[in-house]
Amino acid sequence: MAAGLMVSASTGALNSLLGKLTTLMGEEFARLKNLRKEVKFIRDELIGMKDALEGLSFLYELDPQTKRWRDIVRDMSYDIEDIIDDFMQNIGENNKITGVVSNTVRRLKTSRARHRIAGQIEDIKKLVLETSLRRERYKLDIPPQRNVFIDSRVATLYENAANLVGVEGLATEYVNWLNDEEKQLKVLSIVGFGGLGKTTLANEVYRRLKGVFEGSAFVSVSQKPNVQKLLGNLLSQLGTEPSIHDCESHLLDKLREHLQAKRYLIIIDDIWDVHAWAVLKCSFPENDLGSRIITTTRIQEVARACCFHQHGHILEMKPLSNEDSRRLFYNRIFGSEVACPHHLEDVSVEILEKCGGLPLAIISISSMLASSGSNQKERWKDVLDSLGSGTNLTLDGIRKILNLSYKDLLPHLKTCLLYIGMYPEDYTIDRSNLELQWIAEGFVSRANGQDMEKVARNYFNELVNRSLIQPVAFDMQGSVTQCKVHDMMLDLILLKSAEENFLTILDGSQVFTRSEYKVRRLSIRVNEASIGGTILPRNISMSQVRSVMYFGSSENQNTPPLSMFKFLRVLFIDLNEAIVDLTGLCKLYQLRYLWISCTVCSYQLPTQIRSLQHLETLSLPNLYSLPSDIVHLPRLMHLDVDFNSVLPDGIGNMKSLRHLGYFDFERNTLDNIRGLGQLTNLRYLALACGHLPHDRERRMDALCSSLGKLCSLEVLLVNATHLTPNVCIDGLKILSPPTTPYRLERLLMPNPHFFRVPSWMRVLRNLGHLECRVNELLKDGVGILSELPFLANLDLMIQNVTNEMIVIYGKGGFPALKRFELRLSSASYLTFEEGAMPMLQRLKLVFNASGTGTTGIEHLLALEELLAGIGCANAEESDMTSIESALRSAINMHPSNPRVGINFWNYNLTFVE
Repeated sequence: MAAGLMVSASTGALNSLLGKLTTLMGEEFARLKNLRKEVKFIRDELIGMKDALEGLSFLYELDPQTKRWRDIVRDMSYDIEDIIDDFMQNIGENNKITGVVSNTVRRLKTSRARHRIAGQIEDIKKLVLETSLRRERYKLDIPPQRNVFIDSRVATLYENAANLVGVEGLATEYVNWLNDEEKQLKVLSIVGFGGLGKTTLANEVYRRLKGVFEGSAFVSVSQKPNVQKLLGNLLSQLGTEPSIHDCESHLLDKLREHLQAKRYLIIIDDIWDVHAWAVLKCSFPENDLGSRIITTTRIQEVARACCFHQHGHILEMKPLSNEDSRRLFYNRIFGSEVACPHHLEDVSVEILEKCGGLPLAIISISSMLASSGSNQKERWKDVLDSLGSGTNLTLDGIRKILNLSYKDLLPHLKTCLLYIGMYPEDYTIDRSNLELQWIAEGFVSRANGQDMEKVARNYFNELVNRSLIQPVAFDMQGSVTQCKVHDMMLDLILLKSAEENFLTILDGSQVFTRSEYKVRRLSIRVNEASIGGTILPRNISMSQVRSVMYFGSSENQNTPPLSMFKFLRVLFIDLNEAIVDLTGLCKLYQLRYLWISCTVCSYQLPTQIRSLQHLETLSLPNLYSLPSDIVHLPRLMHLDVDFNSVLPDGIGNMKSLRHLGYFDFERNTLDNIRGLGQLTNLRYLALACGHLPHDRERRMDALCSSLGKLCSLEVLLVNATHLTPNVCIDGLKILSPPTTPYRLERLLMPNPHFFRVPSWMRVLRNLGHLECRVNELLKDGVGILSELPFLANLDLMIQNVTNEMIVIYGKGGFPALKRFELRLSSASYLTFEEGAMPMLQRLKLVFNASGTGTTGIEHLLALEELLAGIGCANAEESDMTSIESALRSAINMHPSNPRVGINFWNYNLTFVE
């Protein structure tokens, strides 16, 4: 595909199609003059249609005739692209890297081939002509484009817009109410209109309290809950993995048994009916240990049902006050409540009146204005006028506000946002998966030779900055790694998707019938009421579908055969119980993305998948045996396999790979370890290691040699297998200086360990995040780490009992460190000198209760938060009091009075004597 081509909700496949028609007009088809002439006519007509559709995408309202013509053009573009793809596939490809058809014209000279392509081109021409005539017949005039004010800056990393304005006081009040001496079970039920901040409040209370309970968990229920999955999720968060064979009643019994002797904190978010609560509450024993439950709901009846005894309390969320509304609005746009320009104060007050004190509405509008970067009063007045009359504390009012934010997006961002509608309500979406799906669908531009993954990241970050999607997890660099969509935003997304015929959801609650427009993207919610053959009747064509996603569980049900989806680009399967039918996978020659995660699913990949020449992403975390010809997929960039998988020989051929995990260092062949060094495009590599076989030294030398050649590597993860959790990897070293400076930014080794900090780490000059274990941390080890100029996040675990002082000197070391977590046997062996770690904001110490505590914390001048996790199984009450007093005294001496969080655990951490 040529650079810069895209598929979008507004223009369908026209951009992509025009590039392919240009290919058919190239030199390789020069001898087929009639073909080139007809193709040129079709292309010129489609260019005009594309321009018209782009103009329509900026209009707020379309008359029915114009809307119908738009839908027909868009649908037609997909059909024509499918025909062209089929033609190109049939005549063959020579250049597998670019995908450009480069076969000789010889195969087209046979009368049968000429007749077939001539007939196809004639059909396309008739279709295009009819569509053009329809526009003239209906006298459809495309109005000039509306001037939409969009932030033209490159999207930046997420900034936390949804601060806790209006929540701080409530959070403190209910933290105190919940964390009292009362031994009976207490339930707090938060009720209120959507978008008032119920989940935000519950999250903040949970964040503050979870460390003082023996067990804690947070789950979201949603309108159509899978109770069995919810119960399994609760068990997992509480530290007990459910069996794949557990039914609902078994899970309830296991939860009760697990919680019976524990003081627990459980958050049940977004409950929609009394029945769901009636089932879930059976798993929570009233054990008189001071346990607590928080629920959130929009429905008063549900809130009353949750507070089923005298120790229940209903909190009705109210809209923000005028003062808090202004704080939230101005902080999001200007970073400060007092920074609003004088000429915008009056219009700000009017906008806030329309928002009715609803945080979701305020954040949506303020994020849109912040992204535009405009302080022109006219721009703000336009926004005010678009909000209509009256306040908007109604479902229609909120939808109008969210719709304004949607309309303010450029077409490519609208398309990416609509695609999120493929995921179920309250589903936690992995950012990387979503971005790769956008790329596979053709939503991401490759203009000006830009890296498509970085462009997709910009798209994602811009949607976050506009508060259209909500972050739920971050990495240590502050990047969002997982997100969700507010259910009110999801409602709007699904409404727009239906209007645009963008995607179709099947959940067994409706009968699937023929539609006027073809299904292009399909999200299938599998449950006991839905069987594959029933959901997708054979008499309705599905060959044109571009994406298929499966969610849910349905024991012993078959997924529909893949042969139904001839032009599929994206296949995403997240099922708990089902039989996944991959028959016909090898015929999906347009497939770009394949991700399968099944808990109790039966599936088998074909033994040969070499025909998937366009495949870019392959993620099979539960499959051990891989096809031998996987090494011959020329465009494969992301490969995720199971921890214990063995890759076939020849991985050095996979030159396009950018992401590889896991590569089992113990199980793969020596040739494959050497072959790693040929994957010079690798950005991410995850290694699994255990107790190495007899040729340990040769393997380690080969690995070190290969790592030294990976000049593009940014992230290296080294994990021990579950069978050998404490393997020593002292042999892992850099054998010689690289030919180019190391780009490595993150080195994560949470399980294996070194004897001491290896000296070769000082060459990692770009390292920003280091996580590793060492037997002992001596002065030279501290010195090596302190010299790393960009190290911002450091996690160190010392395995042996510490018996020598660890001194953090104040002579220019650790110039960029912002977060430091240290696990050691006794905090009294750690001291910070004056001037140490000048940028450190967050310090977490994990140790056993002994000694007098860490000294010199007051020298960490940038410190904002001190956290301590203390093992105290054998400690006296006086020891615990002494340690807590020492930590708080150190903070009291600190000029900035940082936040403090201290957790005492009823067990001891293990260290080697």
